[in-house]
Amino acid sequence: MSAIPSVVLVHGAWHRPACWSQVACRLLGSGIDVRVPELPSAGAEAGQRGDLAADAAAVRAALAEVPGEAIVVAHSYGGLPVTEVAARTGKVAHIVYLCAFMLGPGDSLLSAIGGQPPPWWITSADGATVTPADPRSVFYNDCAEEVAAAAEAALVPQARAAFTQPLSAAAWQELPSTYVICQRDNAIPVFAQEAMSQRARKVLRLDASHSPFLSRPDEVAAIVRGVLAAPLGDAG
Repeated sequence: MSAIPSVVLVHGAWHRPACWSQVACRLLGSGIDVRVPELPSAGAEAGQRGDLAADAAAVRAALAEVPGEAIVVAHSYGGLPVTEVAARTGKVAHIVYLCAFMLGPGDSLLSAIGGQPPPWWITSADGATVTPADPRSVFYNDCAEEVAAAAEAALVPQARAAFTQPLSAAAWQELPSTYVICQRDNAIPVFAQEAMSQRARKVLRLDASHSPFLSRPDEVAAIVRGVLAAPLGDAG
């Protein structure tokens, strides 16, 4: 790459941009421009204002603001809006799927997991939002107790619509990509990550839970720097 691209960090369901703070600080400390968009599908009013289309629009808006090309790092559900919109912006050099959903056109998150919500999803009475049961075991099983407690306290409701809407595009079909399998993930089984990772040009593994941005921020930042350092055609 002739110039260092920006890095856009896209959070997953139930989380907010602040979950990326440790990784973002490490990248900023290396002189890298970092953007962390807020997905409307996660938040107090998620059931009214958030769905997959709104999240894709938020990713598109963040990419429109970067001065040149961008490396996009998507976590978990964040893989869906990134997959939907990244190739259409003309701004993305590489996608890193961090234990993320790497799906194809016509797929939704719910269809990808068999059409039935997992037992740890708690749907609101009106059916508009979902919250996770026992997030410390599902998301943060390798995090220090104080880190897990703070992360759990920061979780917000997630719009169920974002899980049921299908993709209309698959950016990984056009753009270089890396898939990072997290081998201690209790949210997305390793076998499911391995199946999705076959669509990526390069596959890496972390001995981490579903939240390596909290438990392994140095390693996640190193992966991003590695993508930045590679020639465009070889990054994945």
